[in-house]
Amino acid sequence: MGGEVRYEIAQNAYAKLVLHALKHKSSAVNAVLLGRPSSAHNDVVEITDSVPLFHSHVGLLPQLEISLILIEEHYAATGVNIVGYFHSNERFDDYELSGVAKNVGDHIYRYFPQAAILLLDNKKLEALPKGKDRSPVMQLYTRDASKNWKLAGSDGGSQLTIREPSANVVLLDYISTEKWKDIVDFDDHLDDISKDWLNPELFK
Repeated sequence: MGGEVRYEIAQNAYAKLVLHALKHKSSAVNAVLLGRPSSAHNDVVEITDSVPLFHSHVGLLPQLEISLILIEEHYAATGVNIVGYFHSNERFDDYELSGVAKNVGDHIYRYFPQAAILLLDNKKLEALPKGKDRSPVMQLYTRDASKNWKLAGSDGGSQLTIREPSANVVLLDYISTEKWKDIVDFDDHLDDISKDWLNPELFK
């Protein structure tokens, strides 16, 4: 089943992931993807939102477990669940899926067998202002039959799409206005609980 599933990510969920990575360019960052299987197409997973997690101590289990419990509790009433994981590596030219990313992906997979991992593609992100590319600036990884995380397709582009075709144009606008400065992740929230990890004001 892993090979045929397609993923459609909403513009705000997508932008949040990239802005979080841009805010902490010299660190590894991570986030969880929220969504549900599509009611219209049983081979499509809709990623409706994302929650930025950490930019320091990305692999620390206690904080990760606390954040996942809080996120699941908050979203349970909305019919949305954790459906995947996002990771951005510390080094610009690092395109390997880290052990942390695989471990968190494995954890999510136990509860949601169509789980996906998205890895930021810095080269694509850097090229964004120069081109008209509408595809996501991230690589899609899914679990294969032997339970290994594999890059989907040759580039994963066809299996991962953004719901709104102009999302990259909007993202460039957010980058030029330095909207990434406003993003709050769980690290920020744990330092100062008045900072809301749901980022309710980010796109208003």
